[in-house]
Amino acid sequence: MTSVRVKCRWSVGIIAMVFVLGIADWKTGYELNFFVFYFVPVSISAWCMGFAPAVLVAVLSSLVWFAAGALAGQVFSSHFFAVWNTGVRMISFLIIGWAVSVIRARLDHEREAAEQLRKALSEVKVLGALLPICAQCKKIRDEKGVWHALESYIGQRSNTQFSHGYCPECYRRALNEAGLTGERSSS
Repeated sequence: MTSVRVKCRWSVGIIAMVFVLGIADWKTGYELNFFVFYFVPVSISAWCMGFAPAVLVAVLSSLVWFAAGALAGQVFSSHFFAVWNTGVRMISFLIIGWAVSVIRARLDHEREAAEQLRKALSEVKVLGALLPICAQCKKIRDEKGVWHALESYIGQRSNTQFSHGYCPECYRRALNEAGLTGERSSS
């Protein structure tokens, strides 16, 4: 409910801004152009509410600009020029609204990605701390004092999966202890 209220307040403020610009445009006459100032309400609506509301503000701004010019006494030699100028302004307002909404969407996406990265890094930092490990059996003591097998401790705190095998030295030792080679250990 709160976001609806906030959007309503933004909408009222943006519409008021467009009409204030229209009044200023009308009072100063058609020779002094306020065209670029209409980008502000279009940009604010695109940033705060998205592209669809920015389209409505772009259309409203074009119509208010046209009405201000007409009320100020601007006369075109042909209706085509009036429609053309209004259309060009509307297209420029739409482009600004689209660009701002794309920038906002990409910024939001980057913020989400950065948050996910922060979470992943904080999980990785758990494994970067000093780990108490048993000198004999190689179990690791967690923060609660419980001892875990090395594989289960690391597996619970990361995406690591373990497979077991022998290094060459242990392989030879295991074969010697099993008596499967002609060598005997000297111990």
